[in-house]
Amino acid sequence: MKDDINEIIFTEEELRRRIKELGEQITADYAGKSPLLIGILKGCFVFLADISRSIELDCEIRFLTASSYGFSSVTSGKVKIEKDIDFDISGRHVIIIEDILDSGITLTALCEYIMKRVPASLKICALLDKHARRQLPISVDYLGFECPDEFVVGYGLDYAERYRNLPFIASLKPEIYS
Repeated sequence: MKDDINEIIFTEEELRRRIKELGEQITADYAGKSPLLIGILKGCFVFLADISRSIELDCEIRFLTASSYGFSSVTSGKVKIEKDIDFDISGRHVIIIEDILDSGITLTALCEYIMKRVPASLKICALLDKHARRQLPISVDYLGFECPDEFVVGYGLDYAERYRNLPFIASLKPEIYS
């Protein structure tokens, strides 16, 4: 598995340090509130676990599954919601927890979808922003790192359901996903 890695982009220590900072910022911004963290599966699971432990507030954690990639390295442009929100979020302070903001297609569709449920507020926390791939204008409120325009895996991010368990974020050799 590690032979498929081109280069480590964000180390375990860099991830740990930045996630702690994000948790402190969210804690300050939501003081006196109980935010609802909605993790977008599957890629967010490692990030969500760590960021939720860094937030020193009473938080509820729920999940939603959506994808526009499938087993490809390129977005299909069509967002498919596989696991829906099965609870009332009206009046709640919602923070979407996402692994990577890439084209913006999935996240834009999810924000529109969640806003129809009338939350008190909606913010986005993304570990990575690959702005070079943006197709729709969307930005994050809490950002871990700007990501180079490379295919990255690890720390929950995958290619064809592999590499999620790497403790760092790395670029994948092009011959693996081409």
